[in-house]
Amino acid sequence: MQTEYISAFNVVIGVLWRFWPVWVALILVMGASFSYKKRLGLYGQLFDSGVGIAGVFICLFWLFTAIFASTISPFDPLAQVSVMKDTLPGAIEPASKLVYYFGGDKLARDVFSRMVYGSQIVLIIAPAATGFALMVGITLGLPAGYYGGKIDTLLSFLANLVLAFPVILLFYLLVTPGIMDTPIPYAMAGLFFLFPIIFFCVLFWTRYKNRPDRLYILLGITLVVGGWIYAGLVFDKDPLHIVHIDPNQLNIFVAVVFASSPGVFRIVRGLTMDIKTRDYVAAAQTRGESPWYIMLWEILPNARGPLIVDACLRIGYTTILLGTLGYFGLGLAPESPDWGTAIKDASRLLRSFIHPALPPTIALMSFVLGLNLLADSLREQSMKD
Repeated sequence: MQTEYISAFNVVIGVLWRFWPVWVALILVMGASFSYKKRLGLYGQLFDSGVGIAGVFICLFWLFTAIFASTISPFDPLAQVSVMKDTLPGAIEPASKLVYYFGGDKLARDVFSRMVYGSQIVLIIAPAATGFALMVGITLGLPAGYYGGKIDTLLSFLANLVLAFPVILLFYLLVTPGIMDTPIPYAMAGLFFLFPIIFFCVLFWTRYKNRPDRLYILLGITLVVGGWIYAGLVFDKDPLHIVHIDPNQLNIFVAVVFASSPGVFRIVRGLTMDIKTRDYVAAAQTRGESPWYIMLWEILPNARGPLIVDACLRIGYTTILLGTLGYFGLGLAPESPDWGTAIKDASRLLRSFIHPALPPTIALMSFVLGLNLLADSLREQSMKD
């Protein structure tokens, strides 16, 4: 059976049309952001520069793509139609008459749909893992920088010990398939996933310890929600079957947190050592505030600028790292539509078919570019502050 194709112009128009939920969401969010930017604080200030606008636009584009992936994609990313193997962009699938806009890969799967669904994996693992790394780094970096002494020496030694390993080698050791047969990933997950619960409990306790009516409510919500998420992520025992993470994804998640936390720790420690000498910290000490209150409510808010910038850059680094791991076939399942795995699968036939490799490569590059632009704009704003 001879495959039918549509023209290149129709391919472009068709792709743009498939993204219609993204365009609608972008118009609404960007329009509201411009209208109320003076009231939106740091986020609103991003719209004062072209770099900030470009960074927000690109990041929101991929965020909405991940959210509306099932609407945008014409095919299941794992579905195989034998006659569509290695078809060129614009091929028409005979049965459904739907178009393989970016062609088919070597297993006859729709490249466009796999690119779209790949954004979900990237936007779940990279930001979430970076968020947990921030929680770990902040929780340990604040006391190390504030107290100094033996606490600082011990924690700094442990951080430098992890940083001494080459990143790629460290990830290779942590995400090899055999390690999932050991309790190491689950033990590390059980430790790392405690930090957000500890952080928010201490945060609310230091702020509302003299207001038990509000304190008990916030602590109760933190323990219930935190325990629910903890049970789902670490033990896969969510009673509502909402919170779940595949073993391969948990492996990568833990590896990212383990490798990223020492870098966050060193940044927080350095900022704390600088900020704790400021006059407003001395004023809080004179008022008799506890050390943890000073760390969480005086020092941390004034360190938010560099930490936000670092978080954006770290998400970009994690995205590249996920692509690298996928390229080497580590971590995620071989049939996963993540961008790194898609690039790896397509790279084996580059001399014959280049079209399957381009969409995930451009997607990965554009998302990291958006994060870097966002970080540059945030850095400029934090320097002004």
